[in-house]
Amino acid sequence: MMFVLANQIGIWTHAANAGITLVVLGFFFAIVLLIASEKLKVQRDVRIEKVLAALPGANCGACGFAGCQNYAEAVVANPILLGKCAPGGLATLEKIAQTLNLQISESGPPQRPVVFCRARTADKIFCAKYEGIPTCLSANALPNAQACKFGCLGFSDCTRACRFDSIHIIDGLATVNYDRCTGCGACARACPRNIIKMVPFSYENMMTVACSNKETGKVTRSMCSVGCIACGLCTKQSDLFIIKDNLAQINFEAYQPSAQAEVAMNKCPTGVIVYRGKTAPPPRPPAEKTIAAKA
Repeated sequence: MMFVLANQIGIWTHAANAGITLVVLGFFFAIVLLIASEKLKVQRDVRIEKVLAALPGANCGACGFAGCQNYAEAVVANPILLGKCAPGGLATLEKIAQTLNLQISESGPPQRPVVFCRARTADKIFCAKYEGIPTCLSANALPNAQACKFGCLGFSDCTRACRFDSIHIIDGLATVNYDRCTGCGACARACPRNIIKMVPFSYENMMTVACSNKETGKVTRSMCSVGCIACGLCTKQSDLFIIKDNLAQINFEAYQPSAQAEVAMNKCPTGVIVYRGKTAPPPRPPAEKTIAAKA
Protein backbone atom coordinates (compact mmCIF):
# COMPACT_ATOMS: atom_id res chain seq x y z
CA MET A 1 0.00 0.00 0.00
CA MET A 2 2.80 2.42 0.91
CA PHE A 3 4.58 1.50 -2.30
CA VAL A 4 1.52 2.35 -4.41
CA LEU A 5 1.08 5.67 -2.61
CA ALA A 6 4.74 6.56 -3.06
CA ASN A 7 4.53 5.65 -6.72
CA GLN A 8 1.43 7.82 -7.14
CA ILE A 9 3.13 10.74 -5.45
CA GLY A 10 6.08 10.33 -7.78
CA ILE A 11 3.78 10.46 -10.80
CA TRP A 12 2.11 13.62 -9.50
CA THR A 13 5.50 15.20 -8.87
CA HIS A 14 6.66 14.45 -12.41
CA ALA A 15 3.39 15.79 -13.83
CA ALA A 16 3.73 18.98 -11.78
CA ASN A 17 7.32 19.44 -12.88
CA ALA A 18 6.31 18.88 -16.52
CA GLY A 19 3.48 21.40 -16.19
CA ILE A 20 5.78 23.96 -14.62
CA THR A 21 8.32 23.34 -17.36
CA LEU A 22 5.68 23.86 -20.07
CA VAL A 23 4.49 27.07 -18.43
CA VAL A 24 8.06 28.38 -18.20
CA LEU A 25 8.75 27.42 -21.81
CA GLY A 26 5.47 29.06 -22.89
CA PHE A 27 6.44 32.33 -21.21
CA PHE A 28 9.95 32.10 -22.64
CA PHE A 29 8.78 31.63 -26.24
CA ALA A 30 6.12 34.30 -25.82
CA ILE A 31 8.80 36.77 -24.77
CA VAL A 32 11.02 35.67 -27.70
CA LEU A 33 8.14 36.15 -30.17
CA LEU A 34 7.26 39.52 -28.68
CA ILE A 35 10.84 40.73 -29.00
CA ALA A 36 11.09 39.32 -32.54
CA SER A 37 7.84 40.99 -33.62
CA GLU A 38 9.04 44.34 -32.32
CA LYS A 39 12.45 43.96 -33.95
CA LEU A 40 11.19 42.66 -37.29
CA LYS A 41 7.90 44.49 -37.74
CA VAL A 42 7.59 46.80 -40.75
CA GLN A 43 6.91 50.36 -39.70
CA ARG A 44 3.73 51.53 -41.51
CA ASP A 45 3.83 55.06 -42.78
CA VAL A 46 1.08 56.99 -41.02
CA ARG A 47 0.65 59.08 -44.16
CA ILE A 48 -0.89 56.09 -45.95
CA GLU A 49 -3.92 56.20 -43.67
CA LYS A 50 -4.28 59.94 -44.18
CA VAL A 51 -4.10 59.58 -47.96
CA LEU A 52 -6.58 56.71 -47.83
CA ALA A 53 -8.99 58.86 -45.82
CA ALA A 54 -8.76 61.57 -48.50
CA LEU A 55 -9.68 59.17 -51.32
CA PRO A 56 -13.34 58.65 -52.28
CA GLY A 57 -13.22 54.91 -51.57
CA ALA A 58 -14.77 53.96 -54.91
CA ASN A 59 -12.06 51.38 -55.72
CA CYS A 60 -12.83 52.09 -59.39
CA GLY A 61 -9.31 51.46 -60.69
CA ALA A 62 -9.12 54.77 -62.60
CA CYS A 63 -5.71 55.43 -61.01
CA GLY A 64 -4.33 52.21 -62.49
CA PHE A 65 -4.26 50.35 -59.17
CA ALA A 66 -6.53 47.63 -57.82
CA GLY A 67 -8.15 49.91 -55.26
CA CYS A 68 -7.81 52.99 -53.06
CA GLN A 69 -5.61 51.15 -50.52
CA ASN A 70 -3.12 50.15 -53.21
CA TYR A 71 -3.07 53.65 -54.65
CA ALA A 72 -2.56 55.23 -51.23
CA GLU A 73 0.47 53.03 -50.61
CA ALA A 74 1.83 53.70 -54.11
CA VAL A 75 1.47 57.48 -54.04
CA VAL A 76 3.17 57.72 -50.62
CA ALA A 77 6.06 55.63 -51.95
CA ASN A 78 6.19 57.49 -55.26
CA PRO A 79 4.69 61.01 -55.19
CA ILE A 80 4.94 61.26 -58.98
CA LEU A 81 1.64 59.33 -58.98
CA LEU A 82 -0.11 62.32 -57.43
CA GLY A 83 -3.25 63.32 -59.31
CA LYS A 84 -4.24 59.90 -60.60
CA CYS A 85 -7.57 59.82 -58.73
CA ALA A 86 -10.10 61.10 -61.27
CA PRO A 87 -13.21 60.61 -59.08
CA GLY A 88 -11.66 62.61 -56.25
CA GLY A 89 -10.82 65.54 -58.49
CA LEU A 90 -9.01 68.66 -57.36
CA ALA A 91 -10.22 68.47 -53.75
CA THR A 92 -8.64 65.03 -53.24
CA LEU A 93 -5.50 66.13 -55.07
CA GLU A 94 -5.05 69.06 -52.69
CA LYS A 95 -5.60 66.92 -49.56
CA ILE A 96 -3.04 64.33 -50.66
CA ALA A 97 -0.54 67.02 -51.63
CA GLN A 98 -0.94 68.60 -48.18
CA THR A 99 -0.42 65.23 -46.47
CA LEU A 100 2.74 64.58 -48.47
CA ASN A 101 3.93 68.18 -48.16
CA LEU A 102 3.99 68.63 -51.94
CA GLN A 103 3.34 71.58 -54.20
CA ILE A 104 0.82 70.86 -56.95
CA SER A 105 1.45 72.31 -60.39
CA GLU A 106 -1.20 73.51 -62.81
CA SER A 107 -3.14 70.46 -63.97
CA GLY A 108 -4.81 69.98 -67.32
CA PRO A 109 -8.55 69.92 -67.98
CA PRO A 110 -10.55 67.04 -66.51
CA GLN A 111 -10.96 63.92 -68.62
CA ARG A 112 -14.54 62.91 -69.34
CA PRO A 113 -15.97 60.11 -71.49
CA VAL A 114 -17.50 60.84 -74.88
CA VAL A 115 -19.57 58.27 -76.76
CA PHE A 116 -18.46 58.52 -80.38
CA CYS A 117 -21.79 57.38 -81.76
CA ARG A 118 -25.16 59.12 -81.93
CA ALA A 119 -27.22 56.35 -83.50
CA ARG A 120 -30.27 55.40 -81.50
CA THR A 121 -32.31 52.31 -82.27
CA ALA A 122 -34.32 53.98 -85.05
CA ASP A 123 -31.13 55.16 -86.77
CA LYS A 124 -29.50 51.72 -86.96
CA ILE A 125 -29.82 48.99 -89.53
CA PHE A 126 -29.58 45.50 -88.06
CA CYS A 127 -28.28 42.47 -89.94
CA ALA A 128 -30.14 39.94 -87.82
CA LYS A 129 -31.95 39.73 -84.51
CA TYR A 130 -29.34 39.05 -81.86
CA GLU A 131 -30.47 36.54 -79.23
CA GLY A 132 -27.15 35.61 -77.64
CA ILE A 133 -25.65 36.59 -74.29
CA PRO A 134 -26.86 40.15 -73.62
CA THR A 135 -23.46 41.81 -73.35
CA CYS A 136 -21.61 44.05 -75.77
CA LEU A 137 -18.56 41.81 -75.50
CA SER A 138 -20.50 38.78 -76.70
CA ALA A 139 -22.43 40.62 -79.41
CA ASN A 140 -19.25 42.21 -80.73
CA ALA A 141 -17.82 38.75 -81.42
CA LEU A 142 -20.52 38.14 -84.04
CA PRO A 143 -20.52 39.79 -87.46
CA ASN A 144 -24.28 40.26 -87.70
CA ALA A 145 -25.31 41.89 -84.42
CA GLN A 146 -25.89 45.08 -86.40
CA ALA A 147 -24.78 46.41 -89.77
CA CYS A 148 -22.38 49.02 -88.38
CA LYS A 149 -19.42 47.35 -86.73
CA PHE A 150 -18.35 50.69 -85.24
CA GLY A 151 -21.63 51.65 -83.52
CA CYS A 152 -22.92 51.32 -79.97
CA LEU A 153 -24.34 47.84 -79.36
CA GLY A 154 -26.45 48.96 -76.43
CA PHE A 155 -26.10 45.93 -74.12
CA SER A 156 -24.98 47.98 -71.08
CA ASP A 157 -21.41 46.76 -70.47
CA CYS A 158 -20.51 50.40 -69.77
CA THR A 159 -23.46 50.82 -67.40
CA ARG A 160 -22.46 47.78 -65.36
CA ALA A 161 -18.84 48.99 -65.19
CA CYS A 162 -19.78 52.46 -63.88
CA ARG A 163 -19.85 52.75 -60.08
CA PHE A 164 -21.36 56.22 -60.12
CA ASP A 165 -24.58 55.52 -62.05
CA SER A 166 -23.53 58.07 -64.67
CA ILE A 167 -24.02 56.21 -67.96
CA HIS A 168 -27.14 54.44 -69.21
CA ILE A 169 -28.48 52.98 -72.42
CA ILE A 170 -31.22 55.27 -73.72
CA ASP A 171 -33.04 54.12 -76.86
CA GLY A 172 -30.16 51.84 -77.81
CA LEU A 173 -27.35 54.36 -77.23
CA ALA A 174 -24.92 54.75 -74.32
CA THR A 175 -25.61 58.18 -72.84
CA VAL A 176 -23.46 59.92 -70.21
CA ASN A 177 -24.93 61.91 -67.33
CA TYR A 178 -22.13 64.43 -66.90
CA ASP A 179 -23.60 65.75 -63.64
CA ARG A 180 -22.75 62.41 -62.01
CA CYS A 181 -19.67 61.46 -64.04
CA THR A 182 -16.33 61.55 -62.19
CA GLY A 183 -14.15 60.72 -65.19
CA CYS A 184 -12.94 57.40 -63.79
CA GLY A 185 -12.83 55.89 -67.29
CA ALA A 186 -14.45 52.57 -66.35
CA CYS A 187 -17.02 52.88 -69.14
CA ALA A 188 -14.32 53.48 -71.74
CA ARG A 189 -12.40 50.41 -70.61
CA ALA A 190 -15.56 48.28 -70.70
CA CYS A 191 -16.55 49.13 -74.27
CA PRO A 192 -15.35 46.34 -76.61
CA ARG A 193 -15.65 48.61 -79.65
CA ASN A 194 -13.66 51.46 -78.10
CA ILE A 195 -16.28 54.02 -79.08
CA ILE A 196 -16.21 55.56 -75.59
CA LYS A 197 -13.07 57.66 -75.28
CA MET A 198 -11.73 59.94 -72.58
CA VAL A 199 -11.59 63.54 -73.79
CA PRO A 200 -10.05 66.60 -72.10
CA PHE A 201 -13.00 68.86 -71.28
CA SER A 202 -11.41 72.29 -71.56
CA TYR A 203 -14.95 73.69 -71.69
CA GLU A 204 -18.14 72.59 -69.97
CA ASN A 205 -19.54 71.42 -73.32
CA MET A 206 -17.36 69.97 -76.05
CA MET A 207 -18.22 69.75 -79.72
CA THR A 208 -17.64 66.24 -81.03
CA VAL A 209 -18.06 64.18 -84.17
CA ALA A 210 -20.26 61.48 -82.67
CA CYS A 211 -19.25 58.64 -84.97
CA SER A 212 -16.52 56.03 -85.20
CA ASN A 213 -17.41 54.57 -88.61
CA LYS A 214 -14.44 54.39 -90.98
CA GLU A 215 -16.33 53.03 -93.97
CA THR A 216 -16.90 55.12 -97.09
CA GLY A 217 -19.83 57.53 -97.11
CA LYS A 218 -21.86 55.28 -99.38
CA VAL A 219 -21.41 52.27 -97.10
CA THR A 220 -22.12 54.34 -93.99
CA ARG A 221 -25.41 55.59 -95.41
CA SER A 222 -26.47 51.99 -95.99
CA MET A 223 -25.97 51.19 -92.28
CA CYS A 224 -26.82 54.33 -90.32
CA SER A 225 -28.77 57.52 -90.99
CA VAL A 226 -26.70 59.71 -88.65
CA GLY A 227 -23.14 58.51 -89.34
CA CYS A 228 -20.26 60.56 -90.73
CA ILE A 229 -20.08 60.24 -94.54
CA ALA A 230 -16.71 62.02 -94.84
CA CYS A 231 -18.17 64.65 -97.17
CA GLY A 232 -15.58 67.18 -95.98
CA LEU A 233 -18.09 70.00 -95.64
CA CYS A 234 -17.03 70.64 -92.03
CA THR A 235 -13.36 71.02 -93.02
CA LYS A 236 -14.34 73.73 -95.52
CA GLN A 237 -16.03 75.70 -92.77
CA SER A 238 -13.52 75.35 -89.92
CA ASP A 239 -9.90 74.34 -89.33
CA LEU A 240 -11.08 72.52 -86.22
CA PHE A 241 -11.99 69.50 -88.35
CA ILE A 242 -9.91 67.08 -90.36
CA ILE A 243 -10.88 63.99 -92.35
CA LYS A 244 -8.92 60.86 -91.49
CA ASP A 245 -9.82 57.28 -92.41
CA ASN A 246 -13.15 58.39 -93.92
CA LEU A 247 -14.10 60.07 -90.66
CA ALA A 248 -14.29 63.71 -89.57
CA GLN A 249 -12.28 64.26 -86.41
CA ILE A 250 -11.49 67.05 -83.94
CA ASN A 251 -8.17 67.75 -82.26
CA PHE A 252 -9.39 68.16 -78.68
CA GLU A 253 -5.98 69.31 -77.42
CA ALA A 254 -6.34 72.44 -79.59
CA TYR A 255 -10.10 72.79 -79.22
CA GLN A 256 -11.50 76.32 -79.31
CA PRO A 257 -15.17 77.19 -79.83
CA SER A 258 -15.76 79.36 -82.88
CA ALA A 259 -18.50 80.69 -85.11
CA GLN A 260 -17.02 78.73 -88.01
CA ALA A 261 -17.32 75.48 -86.06
CA GLU A 262 -20.97 76.29 -85.32
CA VAL A 263 -21.58 76.81 -89.05
CA ALA A 264 -19.95 73.45 -89.77
CA MET A 265 -22.18 71.76 -87.20
CA ASN A 266 -25.34 73.35 -88.61
CA LYS A 267 -24.46 72.39 -92.18
CA CYS A 268 -23.49 68.79 -91.41
CA PRO A 269 -25.79 66.74 -93.70
CA THR A 270 -26.17 63.85 -91.24
CA GLY A 271 -26.10 65.86 -87.99
CA VAL A 272 -23.18 63.85 -86.64
CA ILE A 273 -21.51 66.93 -85.12
CA VAL A 274 -22.98 67.44 -81.63
CA TYR A 275 -22.16 68.87 -78.21
CA ARG A 276 -21.44 66.70 -75.19
CA GLY A 277 -21.32 67.98 -71.60
CA LYS A 278 -23.30 69.05 -68.55
CA THR A 279 -25.39 71.70 -70.32
CA ALA A 280 -25.05 70.47 -73.89
CA PRO A 281 -28.01 71.30 -76.14
CA PRO A 282 -29.81 68.34 -77.75
CA PRO A 283 -28.42 67.24 -81.12
CA ARG A 284 -29.82 69.13 -84.07
CA PRO A 285 -31.58 67.15 -86.78
CA PRO A 286 -29.47 66.35 -89.87
CA ALA A 287 -29.27 69.28 -92.28
CA GLU A 288 -30.46 67.14 -95.18
CA LYS A 289 -33.61 66.18 -93.24
CA THR A 290 -34.22 69.83 -92.38
CA ILE A 291 -33.92 70.82 -96.03
CA ALA A 292 -36.24 67.99 -97.05
CA ALA A 293 -38.79 69.06 -94.43
CA LYS A 294 -38.77 72.67 -95.67
CA ALA A 295 -39.19 71.49 -99.25
